[in-house]
Amino acid sequence: MKHNSVMQTLHWDESILLALKEDIPWEDVSANSVVPAGLRGRAELICKQDGVIAGLPVFARTFELLDASAEVAFFAEEGSEVKKGQKLGEVTAEMRALLSGERTALNFLGRMSGIATYTRSVAKLLEGTNTALLDTRKTTPGLRSFEKYAVRVGGGRNHRFNLSDGVLLKDNHIGAAGSVRKAIEGARAYAPFVRKIEVEVETVAQLEEALDAGADIVMLDNMPPEILEQAVKLAKGRAETEISGNVTKENIERYVSYGVDYVSSGALTHSAPALDLSLKNLRPLS
Repeated sequence: MKHNSVMQTLHWDESILLALKEDIPWEDVSANSVVPAGLRGRAELICKQDGVIAGLPVFARTFELLDASAEVAFFAEEGSEVKKGQKLGEVTAEMRALLSGERTALNFLGRMSGIATYTRSVAKLLEGTNTALLDTRKTTPGLRSFEKYAVRVGGGRNHRFNLSDGVLLKDNHIGAAGSVRKAIEGARAYAPFVRKIEVEVETVAQLEEALDAGADIVMLDNMPPEILEQAVKLAKGRAETEISGNVTKENIERYVSYGVDYVSSGALTHSAPALDLSLKNLRPLS
């Protein structure tokens, strides 16, 4: 995976620069007080716990934005499983850039790798089934593109990226429209015909109304197990099914047993702990 192609595709530079400006409003007093300008150095990227690495292009790009001559060599591939103590790469750049960019680069890499690690652990529970694992919009404001990218690296799939990306009629949309049928009819009349219409339902009565109105996907939200199994059977062949609502690694296998098409989990992005990584052994180059 080429770093620049990824950056151009996802337009991450602006977000990385905002993070750098947050950490370096006008200068890095600590680095500038002990390191002469122009002195180059090299540091090692070390993994401090087992996991799945994701965000290597973002890590490298952080240093490139601080020092156009920065060079990053990785010894692990994006999406690979890494081990505690493993040397993942080396960064060569001006020492001021290495010191100033260290925390921002590690914050991105640790956050994205944590999401990929958790997602991989959940995705493995779905292997051999016909159920796809989806993320949600429960992401950190301003970091959605990084976090949804990490879900893909971990083996999950992305639900809609934003509100412009697809039609999903939830309880408040239905309340505003007056009924499930009216909400679907309004979406059908307004949205481009190429867009699928997904509707969140909480009862069998709402599900039947959504199916009769021609919903393409029904999101079965927070239904008790006995009702959920009935709902999936009822929708079979009439609409795709998605289960949502407090889905975690601990309970996902139960939901999959019903034969649902999709399972979406906000936990992939809002509850995944960061992977512990470190930039160590910084030394000047003669």
